[in-house]
This record gives sequence, C-alpha cells and structure tokens, in this order.
Amino acid sequence: MRQLIVDTPSHAYPIHIGNGVLNNFSLLQPHISKKVAIVSNTTVAPLYIESLHTVLKNNQIEYFDIILQDGEQYKNHESLNQIYNSLLQNHADRKTTIIALGGGVIGDMAGFAAATYQRGIPFVQIPTTLLSQVDSSVGGKTAINHPLGKNMIGAFYQPQLVLADLDTLDTLPERELSSGMAEVIKYAILDDAEFLTWLENNMAALMQRDKATLTQAVYHCCQMKANIVAQDETEQDIRTLLNLGHTFGHAIETEMGYGIWLHGEAVAAGTVLACQLSEQLGSLKTTDTERIKAILRQAKLPDTPPVFPFERWLAHMRHDKKVASGKMRFITLAALGKAQLTTIEDEQILKTVLSNYLPK
Repeated sequence: MRQLIVDTPSHAYPIHIGNGVLNNFSLLQPHISKKVAIVSNTTVAPLYIESLHTVLKNNQIEYFDIILQDGEQYKNHESLNQIYNSLLQNHADRKTTIIALGGGVIGDMAGFAAATYQRGIPFVQIPTTLLSQVDSSVGGKTAINHPLGKNMIGAFYQPQLVLADLDTLDTLPERELSSGMAEVIKYAILDDAEFLTWLENNMAALMQRDKATLTQAVYHCCQMKANIVAQDETEQDIRTLLNLGHTFGHAIETEMGYGIWLHGEAVAAGTVLACQLSEQLGSLKTTDTERIKAILRQAKLPDTPPVFPFERWLAHMRHDKKVASGKMRFITLAALGKAQLTTIEDEQILKTVLSNYLPK
C-alpha cells in the first residue's frame, strides 16, 4: 500500500492506494462518524456495497444507501435532489458522513451534496474507476452538470479521506479503463516529460491491469495533483493547468450529449486539439503531436474529435470556466511536459485548428 497526504488550506487528508483497502476499517475509522450515508450507483453497488456494509456492520456503524442511476447524463439536479431527499428522510445531521462509492460522477455529486447539505458535512471518497482514482477524487472539485455546460454548478470541498482500492479496477470495463488513462497521460503531457516516456514504455502493462504498474501510475498522478492543489486549492493559478484538453473536451461532451463520449475520451481528443493549437501558436512541433496521438492509440483512446459546426464549438467554449472578461483561455504547451495558460482572441486560429473537424 502507498500513502500520501494532500495538504490544502482547508485541511490535510490522506490518500491510501493499494489492494483491498476498501475492507480495511482501520483506514476508514478516523474519518467517519457513527452514521454514514453511502452514495453509489446501479453498476458499482452490486459489486462492492456489500463489502462496505460488512465492514461497517462489524464495527457498529449505522448506515443507509443512496443508489443513483449510472452515467454522466444523470449528473444533474434531479440526482442531487435524490441525495438530499434521502439525507433528510434518514435524519442525517452535521456529523453524518457521506461515503462516495463509485467513479467520478458519484464522487462529484456526493461531494457537492456534502458541501451544501446543512452548509457542509464530512465526506469520504472511495473511487472505483481509474479516472476517479488518479484525478477526480483528489482535490475537492465537486459539481453537477447543466445542459449548457459541464460542471458549471459546484463547489470546492475537500474530502476527509481517499481510499483508492486497485482491486476495484478488475471489474472496470475496458472502455472505462481507457477513459481513465486519458487523465494519466494528461499529467505527463502537462508537467512531467519523464513520466510520458515511462508511460510509453509501460502502457501495455497498464492496459493489462498489472497491479504493481497501476500502483505506480496512480500514486504518481495523485502526488502530482496533491502538489498542485496544495499550491492552488481553488484554481486561481497553477491548478488551471490540470484542464489541459478540457476546454475542447467539455465542448465535445456537451455537444454530443453527456455520456455519449466518456469524459476521458473527450479529454483525449481535446488534448490532441490543444497540441494542434500549440502548433498553430508555434510552440510545439508536429512530431510532438504525433507522439501524443500514438500513446493515446496505445491506450485505445480517440485521437480525433467528432464533427460539428464551428459556431457550436464556440458556443460551448465560451461557457468554459477559464473564460475571463469575455476572452477564451486555453491550456497550451510550450513543450511536452510544460503547459501554460494562453488567451486566444483571434477566433480564426481556432477555426484553423478545427478545420478538419467541421462539416464540409
């Protein structure tokens, strides 16, 4: 098992990464109360909720379940209200702990419910997908989607604990594993060229779910994110760089309909577009972009976006959270392993980047 600490201005909390940590009550005990609400979904709950029930029962912890529909399309106000309704019906108070058992959608919604129920109750993340283990469970970003934009309604609210049990990846569909790998690759591209080389050399083992290799990758990504979040908890500066590929990616998710493209798939295609934008700005070589495309293909991820009109791209990207004073801002690359925030005022540059992905 590996452990690290996320040290934020709000509070510090541990991340435990390993096999079987879901069943280790000694890791969970210091961070929960005598009553917990387990938020999960219709896919994950049948696989892992009984194990969590057993751990809680054996240690005299009262619990109740809140089971949501599975999918990005359910990351909305209706599902959030389902959580609130259950918390109220079960007389949850400010000492009740929410446990998020699932992927990024469950973690985001459970975290947002925790941030807002009675103005804030504690919560624990037990991420069960690669994407949530390396990214969304760490750092306290919580949100729901809006029809006009992804993650537009939310709060920064840190968990008390993250338990990343690598055994849960055994039941992860291959498409979801690939989706998570997009975020792993993202970390390397934005701030660690050596890690990019390591990924190129170890992608086959990662895709085969070799536990030792996965442990190393998850730990490395969590450490990178912990370092960034410690410096910039509420995304005022350096944390913005973690959005590499996300401006284009969120546009894809919103345009196609939430859940049609998985988040990681959209981020993968968005990352290629960010590389091509960097080429247009003269800061990246075409060979660098081709290298990124190659590792995305190794991870069975798309390296081209869907086709839709330029006006739709603009409409979605203007709703991006990085927009400042009406100006669009993108994460671009000065080099592989060196991301930067760039303001784009000339829409023609974006049209050139997207020219191959517009209706003819």
